[in-house]
Amino acid sequence: QVQLVESGGGLVQAGGSLRLSCAASGRTSSIYSMAWFRQAPGKEREFVAAIRLTDERTYYADSVKGRFTFSRDNAKNTVYLQMNSLKFEDTAVYVCAGDRSGLLHTAPNQYDYWGQGTPVTVSS
Repeated sequence: QVQLVESGGGLVQAGGSLRLSCAASGRTSSIYSMAWFRQAPGKEREFVAAIRLTDERTYYADSVKGRFTFSRDNAKNTVYLQMNSLKFEDTAVYVCAGDRSGLLHTAPNQYDYWGQGTPVTVSS
């Protein structure tokens, strides 16, 4: 089994920064890529970023490109999302996901494992 646990969310003013973490446990060897999604109230789950764990290749949604950075620490079975220049529109519950394929998927149904999410609120 695989478990994913996010942390680091909170309240931040527009223009500020947060770093989210997602720690994996269990059969972590089955995970070859990971992603962050976000979901605001009344909205569909939205792709944020994906990373391939072997070589740290990344892919970002246009809405966060240049502001967010996805990284991994394989020794700790943990990935991070550094969020800079935050906007009100970034407010959402951020959820991490794992995939067995190693591909940089952008659709939620392409991922096999999910965390519970950590909320991020950006105020003006």
